Amino acid sequence: QVQAVESGGGLVQAGGSLRLSCAVSASIFSINQIGWYRQAPEKQRDVVATITTAGTTNYARSVKGRFTISRDNAKNTVYLQMNSLKPEDTGIYYCNGGWSWGQGTQVTVSS
Repeated sequence: QVQAVESGGGLVQAGGSLRLSCAVSASIFSINQIGWYRQAPEKQRDVVATITTAGTTNYARSVKGRFTISRDNAKNTVYLQMNSLKPEDTGIYYCNGGWSWGQGTQVTVSS
């Protein structure tokens, strides 16, 4: 069973940056689309960014221009570079490419 472990979260001031990592237990080479998702307090989990095997990326409107998703197939890892962070970016971040949800990594942005 494929599993993923998210890491890199933390507490940061508004305007700061974080880089999240998603280490997958199996090869991601053939997984067409992998995404990062965010669950803010008392809200549903929403997609933040996705990336395909061809490198095509898509972003939620709220993060476009600030976040960058990338994947390293050789390391079976997907990244989310987050810049110019805002308090509304606070939440638990998960990655998923069709496997069961992991524990996520907490991101807290203070104003």
